[in-house]
Amino acid sequence: MSALYPFLLRPEFVERPWGARDLSPIYPEHPCGEPVGEVWLTGDDNRVANGPLAGRTLGELCRQYGRALVGESARETDRFPLLIKFLFSREKLSVQVHPDDETARRAGLPCGKTECWYVVTAEPGAQVALGLKSGVTREQLARAIRSVQAEELLNWVDIHAGEMIYVDAGTVHTIGPGAVLLETQQNSDTTYRLYDYGRPREIHVEQGLAATKERTRAGKVRRIGSTTALVASPSFVVEKLGLGEMRRFEAAHSPQIFVTLEGSGVAEGPSPASFSRGEVLVVPASAAQVGIRPHRNLQVLRMTLPVGATPEPETTSG
Repeated sequence: MSALYPFLLRPEFVERPWGARDLSPIYPEHPCGEPVGEVWLTGDDNRVANGPLAGRTLGELCRQYGRALVGESARETDRFPLLIKFLFSREKLSVQVHPDDETARRAGLPCGKTECWYVVTAEPGAQVALGLKSGVTREQLARAIRSVQAEELLNWVDIHAGEMIYVDAGTVHTIGPGAVLLETQQNSDTTYRLYDYGRPREIHVEQGLAATKERTRAGKVRRIGSTTALVASPSFVVEKLGLGEMRRFEAAHSPQIFVTLEGSGVAEGPSPASFSRGEVLVVPASAAQVGIRPHRNLQVLRMTLPVGATPEPETTSG
């Protein structure tokens, strides 16, 4: 019998030059010396916080339990399929692009990187850049990078709390200051920086331009009807759920990942786990079910893999 059970993972705080020293509203009490830009929730090195598996890393569990943890919909048996992060931006991130699956495999990488951002908070005027302006070519972008004018060719979009942004692989993009985002992505950390405002970090212009697509599906996701799904795509499904009473979630074709935005709750099972804002609960695919009992009005995002072939979402570019 599998020793797996629904487990909490401890967040990993990652310093970035564009990050924040105040991680409100998610982690207001976390002390920051250097700026923290990313808080990883489901990385290979995140460690279990509850039960008999406490202290084990997510990467170790994937290698040991395979499909029992990652499910039948995952492409690989020994890697967790989705990487979830909070992003805290106080300065502009580098202008970057990620390869798609085909480009990644040619480079010997396991997969590309399509991602989405749920806007947790956004200050007035906060923006992201999604793709190139209409009519701009890769050749024009290359010249603009050399002349330090790349930002002028990007499609800048105002963002607001509660919006979902889809960023398919091949999209040139960046995030401006003043936002807290919750990112769901294919489990790849391959980033090609095209332009970094003169900061002393490596850039990858040749690789990045090769991965760049002049037109993509990136944009704000259109909400249709009263569905709880914020986005459904070939790489992931993200739902927003408000739980006012006990709810049971049955076994799934993939792991179920619950990230708490507001309130607190308890996951019932062999190793009951209390969780609150900023914490993540992973329900292995083999778990028969898990009951989640809210203590206060609980709001979570639930991430899973799609069932079967799923088209890319409908988006708007502005």
